[in-house]
Amino acid sequence: MTTTTGTATTTATPTAIATTATTATTATTTARATSRPRLGPVPVLWLALLATPLAAGANAPVLILPDMARALGVSGSTATWLVASYAWAMAVGTPLLAGLLRRRGLRAVLRVASALLVGGTLLVAASPWLPLTLTGRAAQAAGGAGLTAVAMSLAGSARRMGVISAGFGILGASGPLLGAQLAHAVSWRLSLCVSVIAVLAVPMVSRYATTPSAPTAPTDPETTHQGRFDVRGAALLTAFVTTLVLLPHTPAAALGSSAVAATLLALHIRRQPDGFVPAALIRKPLFLGSALLALALSGSYFTLLFSVPRLLADRAGWDAGTAGTGQLVALLTGSALSWLLAAASARMSRVAVRSVLVGVGAAAGAIAVFASWGPLLLVATVGGTFAATGANAVLSMHAVSSAPDPQRPTAIGLFALCYQLGGAFGPAIATALVLAA
Repeated sequence: MTTTTGTATTTATPTAIATTATTATTATTTARATSRPRLGPVPVLWLALLATPLAAGANAPVLILPDMARALGVSGSTATWLVASYAWAMAVGTPLLAGLLRRRGLRAVLRVASALLVGGTLLVAASPWLPLTLTGRAAQAAGGAGLTAVAMSLAGSARRMGVISAGFGILGASGPLLGAQLAHAVSWRLSLCVSVIAVLAVPMVSRYATTPSAPTAPTDPETTHQGRFDVRGAALLTAFVTTLVLLPHTPAAALGSSAVAATLLALHIRRQPDGFVPAALIRKPLFLGSALLALALSGSYFTLLFSVPRLLADRAGWDAGTAGTGQLVALLTGSALSWLLAAASARMSRVAVRSVLVGVGAAAGAIAVFASWGPLLLVATVGGTFAATGANAVLSMHAVSSAPDPQRPTAIGLFALCYQLGGAFGPAIATALVLAA
């Protein structure tokens, strides 16, 4: 065999050809190994780092609202919108960015969510005005919600999801104390920036293989959602969630608005059953039951979270420092115990898992209603935390298993939306039943 280049002629022997082919194959393999994502599951600690700072960011302002109000020149009640805007953006951002995950894949969501989180953090760190700070808080929450949707999509098992959920509980429990310490040592603005550490996990997560429902290329016919994006469905869902989040703050106006938004959304789903909110998914008893039970347990947990410190003071005579320390220990204990349920859930039936969650959640509520001894009230907090965090870990896997592969990111987004609505309703219930008394 002879090859010619310019005026020079060389003769390639079979041995040379084989050597050249082997070298080329080795080089190609090496290049592919360095350019392709890693195969196999993402280490769960990276997923936990990706998702859980959102919880610390949500709870960081709890103890420093007066300082924030004075610095921004507003009243304390006005400053609470810094908490409400975060909760709203978490609730809205989760299904929206889960929809982006379904259509555009893992890397697109990581880029968008990281940009929102970093950009929002910069606004919060520098803004001297409340409206701009609210915008930054909302961007932070939406970005964190997108990263959480990615982490939940890549978890793959109840045991791994249990690690993420336990991390949520632990960082959520530590958030108020962490925020207060950072505010005392440096600035309240630094307290509101703790969620940005989630971006440290983005490079590592992006190096691993994407999930089947998160395509690496939009032209892949096996994994890419076909058709135009359902803008109307996304807008109606956003409007409905917004009215629900506002319900505790402006009940009269939000009640009518939520009824209108729900009706319009239902009519749209009927006209476009394969749109942003798939009709087949929300009609599945397994998905709907899992999501609604998670909503109930989450609402109960957040009600206890805000009620128990006041109950400890009124019924047991504990001071604020003792009550805060006791509640922190109870929250950490409940979060850790929830991982044990998640790890054992693979060997339990769905009925058994739900019986445990409902039983513990109901017992926690009953204890909180009738107990007057301080340690018993902390037991109620442990039970509420265990039930809600365990529900997030285990029931999310039940909900996702009811959906076909292309709709799994959507199932995760809608399930997480229901869980986070409990965080919007719980404080309002606590205010009505305990805090306003």
